[in-house]
Amino acid sequence: MQLELLNEQGQAASKVDAPDTVFGRDYNEALVHQIVVAYQANARQGTRAQKDRAMVKHSTKKPWRQKGTGRARAGMTSSPLWRGGGRIFPNSPDENFTQKVNKKMFRAGMAAIFSQLARDGRLAVVDSLTVESPKTKALAQKFKAMGLESVMVIADQVDENLYLASRNLANVLVVEPRYADPLSLVFYKKVLVTKAAMEKLKEMFA
Repeated sequence: MQLELLNEQGQAASKVDAPDTVFGRDYNEALVHQIVVAYQANARQGTRAQKDRAMVKHSTKKPWRQKGTGRARAGMTSSPLWRGGGRIFPNSPDENFTQKVNKKMFRAGMAAIFSQLARDGRLAVVDSLTVESPKTKALAQKFKAMGLESVMVIADQVDENLYLASRNLANVLVVEPRYADPLSLVFYKKVLVTKAAMEKLKEMFA
């Protein structure tokens, strides 16, 4: 498998060999969907809470007599059928949304995403990506010169200058290979991988 090697102007200067075990796999839509959904579910926090009929503030007095009114019988105003009553199946603060994904499945799913990005032309390689100072404007101009608006950069090492320069750009994400996640890979229109980071991805997902 060969990937485009971009220059400073965002043009394909040459080709670089990439391992087929990571960038040349078949696309498994069901597996990719599973790891993306699991990643989103594992990021959820069970902080929402609702009250059941025992927790709402109410009176135990019967609203009206059982028979003869023509209305439906009612016992308490805490009934879930009433406005202001408790919920039937309330959300609890200790609710767990996590989904388990085996390591082998996760590696295969990530390799499938990288492979599909390569086939679609959304993945490219750069020699390196550095900035001389932690200036957001300088990094934004560099991406503009390369014709990139929405980009995820996977660098072998993210130094302080690169981190500070990129953190305030809305459509830019710069991470190390170990922090690459399936949701970001699918979301950003272009993915740039440095040569050194490509070797790390080979060790992680091959």
